[in-house]
Amino acid sequence: MLPGRRGGLGTNVIKTENGWYARSVASADLLLHPVRLRIVQAFLGDRRLTTGELAAELGDVPVGSLYRHVGRLARAGVLRVVAERRVRGASERTYALDVVAARLDAAEAAALDAEGHARAFLAFTASLLAAFDRYLEGTVAPDLARDGVAYRMAGLWLTDEELGELVHEVAAVVASRRGYRRGPGRRQRLVAGALLPALGEPLRSGAVGPRQQRA
Repeated sequence: MLPGRRGGLGTNVIKTENGWYARSVASADLLLHPVRLRIVQAFLGDRRLTTGELAAELGDVPVGSLYRHVGRLARAGVLRVVAERRVRGASERTYALDVVAARLDAAEAAALDAEGHARAFLAFTASLLAAFDRYLEGTVAPDLARDGVAYRMAGLWLTDEELGELVHEVAAVVASRRGYRRGPGRRQRLVAGALLPALGEPLRSGAVGPRQQRA
């Protein structure tokens, strides 16, 4: 697959050996679903998985439901087929994640209302809880220090400029390690984050949030 160009609203136009074709961009409804978020997470780190391998990793998801979610992600271009073979008369496909397609469109994210953001955050936290449950289920005696697991919260007094600097610095630290590949001694780590104004603090110069306005 060669680099694409932007087409009409809601599509990417991709160039292949056979010419140009339009592909739908992932929508908020597509990505902000707990099961589909977990599927996307399973492919992070340039992983390639068959549906059978994916089903083994997400054992609590019914196989029929998993196949439907994989099919929907594949049709949207979030997952792409990188290999296919015949196994006992059936076709077995190996999928990989299209990282660009898996990102929520900025314009669509900006258009979400309060309820939309609430659903998005719920999907995010549900996916995070599922990942932590899998960690607990996979170890007899959890040892956070040994396993490299942590969950912490900190309150910082920052101006908007200082906040921007913090976000930029954290993003740079993560980006500097994105190129790491699977190898001896390495295991995939899930790094998640949330950034919120502290309870009781004004949003900006005394601005009132949409839920407060409706009260």
